[in-house]
Amino acid sequence: MAERPIIEIKNLSKRYKGSDEPALKDITLDIYPLEIFGLLGPNGAGKTTTISILCGLFAPTGGEIMIDGFNLHNELDQIKQVIGVVPQDVALYPTLTALENLVFFGNMYGLKGKYLKDLIMDRMNVFGLERFAKKKISSFSGGMKRRVNLIAGLLHDPKILFLDEPTAGIDVQSKVVILEFLQEINQKGTTIIYTSHYMEEAENLCSRVSIMDRGTIVSTGNPKELVADHPEFKNLENLYLYLTGKGLRD
Repeated sequence: MAERPIIEIKNLSKRYKGSDEPALKDITLDIYPLEIFGLLGPNGAGKTTTISILCGLFAPTGGEIMIDGFNLHNELDQIKQVIGVVPQDVALYPTLTALENLVFFGNMYGLKGKYLKDLIMDRMNVFGLERFAKKKISSFSGGMKRRVNLIAGLLHDPKILFLDEPTAGIDVQSKVVILEFLQEINQKGTTIIYTSHYMEEAENLCSRVSIMDRGTIVSTGNPKELVADHPEFKNLENLYLYLTGKGLRD
């Protein structure tokens, strides 16, 4: 690709205090504008650590990261203006209503008043949640919480969206709504980086993927091209299991 990457990762490493092995080992990766880029791998592969570092939640042990032309080391405030984050664990206040939660997060982005409430109701309508705006989050199903969590990360229309397992443990209907919405905002200009355990989902959704294992990247490319390059495997899941092994992970 001739276009300049929107995310440049060079020699990224991370070792947690007290750990015998590094969580990330010399990761180098470029992600380009308007990609839907998947980080795939078993538990402990380094997916969540990578996302957390890119969002500024964890400091790397070594390496350099540029996001939208800003250096993560000394320009994190600028980076936070262009990114949205949807964590794996639902980050909502259970005793507040969906509307109260979203107003709170909107205020954090500097959004206020009627504009914010109209935006929230528009997004809740897209996700089939408008009837539940004044219901407490504690009464929501897992799929409903995921949808509200996604709305919270998108209120400020980020240029880059990070999602950690956005469809884990939810019903099929919620999954379809979320994936269709992600494709829609991607087509409108949002670059998406997400982690997943679901190979079929990644194969259909992502423009490129990196398969990670034990803190390293073992393969990167367009999912269908990766499978085509290994005709002995029928799909991305078979290739994934070959590259990462079938052993159980904690």
